[in-house]
Amino acid sequence: MTNAVSTAAAELDEPRRGTGTARFLLGKTGEAIASLLLVVALGFLLFRMIPGDPVTTLTRDRPTSPDQLALLRERLGVDKPLYQQFFDYLGGLFRGDLGSSYGYNRPVATLIGERIGPTLLLVGTATVLAVALGLWLGVRAAWRRGSAFDRTQTGLALTLWSMPQFWLGLLLLVATQGVFPSGGMRSPDTPPEFFPQLLDVAHHLALPCLTLLAVIYAQYMLVMRSSLLGEMNAEYLTTARAKGLREDLVRRRHAVPNALLPTVTLVFLQFGLVVSGTVTVETVFSWPGLGLLTYEALRVPDLPLLQGVFVVMAGSVIVMNLIAEVLYRVLDPRVRAQ
Repeated sequence: MTNAVSTAAAELDEPRRGTGTARFLLGKTGEAIASLLLVVALGFLLFRMIPGDPVTTLTRDRPTSPDQLALLRERLGVDKPLYQQFFDYLGGLFRGDLGSSYGYNRPVATLIGERIGPTLLLVGTATVLAVALGLWLGVRAAWRRGSAFDRTQTGLALTLWSMPQFWLGLLLLVATQGVFPSGGMRSPDTPPEFFPQLLDVAHHLALPCLTLLAVIYAQYMLVMRSSLLGEMNAEYLTTARAKGLREDLVRRRHAVPNALLPTVTLVFLQFGLVVSGTVTVETVFSWPGLGLLTYEALRVPDLPLLQGVFVVMAGSVIVMNLIAEVLYRVLDPRVRAQ
């Protein structure tokens, strides 16, 4: 009788839970869209405050008459009132048109499409390695709390996490001078075959990837260590030990899976931030991705290009935050039950 009542209650609760999940997804999606629109508006205003005149920069060292300058301003659209420029930009954005670059005289979407691949390669490789290294070190540091290994790894992680990425990249460039390429993604004299090209890209990728890895692995390690320490005195671990399980099995089968949740969600939260934070690393190593493209656009200033890259980077952060929130609800039954 009791089982029948429980089953009936669960069946009645199922539609309500499904409605709650749909409401949650719609709400978070709406918040993400609102955040993106706000970021677009703020980015538009922010880039208009950058010192410098794109027309003056583009015509530098060239004899140009006032009529030609006025014609160029009209062609670039910078002679219009600010509100009109914003509505023109917003209209183009809704149509999928990011405008045309001042400096490259090419569509912004095409430029971003050419540069997003190297950025994803760099960020993806560094993130995978950082997650693997950070989780492995975090688990062992927590399980050996207070040991020399724990103190050493925690101190090293805190030191690397506090380092500016560009400064660490410059140190690596100086320390490995002549061992690794100082910039770019490919060498011009590399044979066109697949394997030599792959090795050449990996050779160029090593230093920028190591720079990102050294900074971002530390956060994963510290969060994993802290999360696992919170599980160390849990009753279910005492029960597992009482059943005669070895410490290695207690750690791998019981403690680590329960401590993984904060780190898994952090991976998605950080991925978007790492994509948007590659400007300094790509500039130091001349890696031809979105970060270097942003630096080049800032020098003009190339407003359409800056706005386009900003939308892509901000969008990646917002989308990854949305995925992290949804994933947290899926993985944690306590949140899902709310």
